[in-house]
Amino acid sequence: MGLMDFFKKEDKDAFDPLRDLELSKLRVGFYLDFDLKTWEVKSLNTYDFGEGYATDEWELVSGREKWFLERSEDDEVEWSFSKKIPIGAIEGQVRQHIIDHDDPPEQIVCKGKTYYLDESGSGRMYENGKGTPKEFIYWDFIDDDDEHFVTIEQWGETEFEASEGYYVEEYQFSNILPGEITS
Repeated sequence: MGLMDFFKKEDKDAFDPLRDLELSKLRVGFYLDFDLKTWEVKSLNTYDFGEGYATDEWELVSGREKWFLERSEDDEVEWSFSKKIPIGAIEGQVRQHIIDHDDPPEQIVCKGKTYYLDESGSGRMYENGKGTPKEFIYWDFIDDDDEHFVTIEQWGETEFEASEGYYVEEYQFSNILPGEITS
């Protein structure tokens, strides 16, 4: 091995501890602190909404809790933190309303709080960022303060998922540590 071989980057995807310990570069097995808890990254999914718009979603686990950290970038980077909820936690018959009308109502109530339809669309989800995508339709609802949201996703004719969450800032996460590094 010559001197020049030492300076060659062996693998562009290789872990670099000086550059890769930032929130947007989380990998499965990494750990991070948020809201006085340590979380482990269990998976990373990619969502493609067409026209060059995509988001990354990390599944984070702390004890028995499972939440999702999402990074999206349109005009600026936006972070959100959410967890799955039963579709029945949304008042009314929202599932049946979507089946009957192809859309949910313009506003929903979840856990006593009113949310308003903000945007909707369709996309493809790639588990672990690769493979055959799963197609879905989504509806995002936001509260009066533009801080909390509820998302409804339709994955088939009658298969629905819902989540609730809030917007976060990158600085709220700390102590990002890699798990076992594999090449």
